[in-house]
Amino acid sequence: MKNVMQAGIFFLVLASAGNAGAQTSGHLNVTTTVQKEEVTIDEAGKRSTQLVEAAKVVPGDEVIYTVTFANIGDQPAENVVITNPLPEQLTYVDGSAFGPGAEIVFSVDGGKTFAKAGELTVNDTGVPRSATVKDFTHIRWVMVGEIPAGSQGMSQFRARLD
Repeated sequence: MKNVMQAGIFFLVLASAGNAGAQTSGHLNVTTTVQKEEVTIDEAGKRSTQLVEAAKVVPGDEVIYTVTFANIGDQPAENVVITNPLPEQLTYVDGSAFGPGAEIVFSVDGGKTFAKAGELTVNDTGVPRSATVKDFTHIRWVMVGEIPAGSQGMSQFRARLD
């Protein structure tokens, strides 16, 4: 098991290895952030929640991956696909992925093939079974239409540190 600081560094390094930081592909700029929720209680006892950098996480903590994208070109972006790997130490939180205007699919084979969550199977010792969120290795957003020049969007999912 990793200690708290190592786990935090792991997330930040992994995010950078995927679609994180700012990447430009053609005329699409993609940025990924990894955050967690922090709850605070003020002097009046009012509880509030805010997203903060996931610098330190411990087993059981949830992190939130937010992928933002912007078409910085002067032409529509077509056939846009954004793929995020799920680190081995993380388990996707069922039902947490969303992305307006996108079909969301998952992989259980390291990103070789993708399908809707309920359609995935894995073989345990030669016996096929329905995949569970623990089997997911990648999440992919396939944009249904084109992304107009100058427009932007986002997708998001949650994962839990095992």
